[in-house]
Amino acid sequence: VQLQASGGGLVQPGGSLRLSCATSGFTFSSYYMGWFRQAPGKEREFVAVTNWSGGSTYYADSVKGRFAISRDNAKKTVYLQMNSLKPEDTAVYYCAAAYNGCDYYAESGYHSWGQGTLVTVSS
Repeated sequence: VQLQASGGGLVQPGGSLRLSCATSGFTFSSYYMGWFRQAPGKEREFVAVTNWSGGSTYYADSVKGRFAISRDNAKKTVYLQMNSLKPEDTAVYYCAAAYNGCDYYAESGYHSWGQGTLVTVSS
């Protein structure tokens, strides 16, 4: 199982970034997929999750209305579109594949993780 996150970088407040997470080694379309983030000096926290088809999505309150998670099952890739970025969004962002039927808001609900991609929001 491999998850490769990409798309991070330096962006000004109010800007946008799109993260991608390419996967292999498992039946991508059978699993919920999520994004978490870890800011410096803080614990990793839930950001967003999508169901198998992308038809249902859930977000942390801190990113609701600004971020959008989506997936392309043919490409085995999950995305995180981040708009109206704030300095407090600065973090390493991780994609993860979830166990079916578990707590999708907790790290324990995920069985495989990508390596993380750094997003820095600063002027």
